[in-house]
Amino acid sequence: MVTVVGVRFKRAGKVYYFDPDEHQVEKGQAAIVETARGIEYGDVVIGPKQVPDDEIVPPLKKVIRVATEEDTSAHLDNKKRAEEALEICQEKVGKHELDMKLIDVEYTFDNNKVIFYFTADGRVDFRELVKDLASVFRTRIELRQIGVRDEAKMLNGIGPCGVGLCCANWLGDFAPVSIKMAKDQNLSLNPTKISGICGRLMCCLRYEHENYVQIRKELPRKNDRIMTPEGKAVVIDPVILKESVKVRLIVNEEKNELGEDILIFHKDEIQPVHKCDKKGNCEKHKQKPAQDDVEYKESELVAEAAPSKEELKEIDAMLKDDKRRGIAEGSKDRKGKPERKPQGNRPRNPRNRKPRDVKGENNGENTGEGKIENKNDNRGDKKYDKRPPRPKHKRPDRPKQEKPKQEGPKQDGPKQEKPQGNKES
Repeated sequence: MVTVVGVRFKRAGKVYYFDPDEHQVEKGQAAIVETARGIEYGDVVIGPKQVPDDEIVPPLKKVIRVATEEDTSAHLDNKKRAEEALEICQEKVGKHELDMKLIDVEYTFDNNKVIFYFTADGRVDFRELVKDLASVFRTRIELRQIGVRDEAKMLNGIGPCGVGLCCANWLGDFAPVSIKMAKDQNLSLNPTKISGICGRLMCCLRYEHENYVQIRKELPRKNDRIMTPEGKAVVIDPVILKESVKVRLIVNEEKNELGEDILIFHKDEIQPVHKCDKKGNCEKHKQKPAQDDVEYKESELVAEAAPSKEELKEIDAMLKDDKRRGIAEGSKDRKGKPERKPQGNRPRNPRNRKPRDVKGENNGENTGEGKIENKNDNRGDKKYDKRPPRPKHKRPDRPKQEKPKQEGPKQDGPKQEKPQGNKES
């Protein structure tokens, strides 16, 4: 557990945790803290408390000091300078004819950086704009592109409900909103009715979505049959806000004729009707299992009498018959598959074995007659004779014939015949 304080830099911005160190920081005070952008001025909205280590994003920055009157006056001066910088930047944007909309300007507390927020449909080449702004303000310039939801949060306004925007007044962070949330609440899917001034789906669609899902699980679905105080009926439409359903009574069940009147009943006044098939099988009218199929607990078992000798003989005869037919023991199928023999440790055909070298055999002894006895032979009780290695027959060497040597230089003349060996007459 770590002791932290929560600091917010804007009215409805995100809350960040900081280490109070040895400073006595309380809720409602202002503090000077160190952030990734530099030194910032923020309001303490959460007092000192213990937080588990999993909820902290390292590294945890420390609070420099509690804000004084001089720090507060410097913060107000930065806001006035930001308004002037906004006008200057708008003139520069028009001069360079850039397709971008300037939204807000912000000074850091130590005046080391000026941040300009803007929106645009695509990427904007503002390199020349940054050079002009740097020559005017003589400090670091940062241009940051934001989305339409952040734009509405910075500018504020009035929503379709007639109240100020949630994101600009109290909503700290944006949560994802989908069209499925509007379907679950039976709202009109007209984009103009479920979208805010930013053009996106309204954030308030998410507030009550979990309650709608929970109530919908407790109510019957459309076209389900239920039992009402006035008889069986069919659900026409569930009413989630009132936790009730609209139904039409069943006049003739065989012909599925329904009444014309639509009635409304609360969920506590209705009961589901189970659909039974022709045999009467359903969850409500489920047949009880036979006495032999009931599974008893160990404490409910009753000791049975030992079987007689005749019964044991009959059981043995049945088991032998099952084994002969290849039926597994205890199975009800009389046409079972025969048992497979284990593949491991089964002897091979000695004719298919390759001959081994007697001298290289581990833990083997040569008996002198081509028979090898292996001490670590675990293939069974039978021992097989191995054929002795076949001798390597070499062809006899042929006598090499010496070629006659030629002495002296070659002379032109008739070709000489090659000497031939003596032939036996």
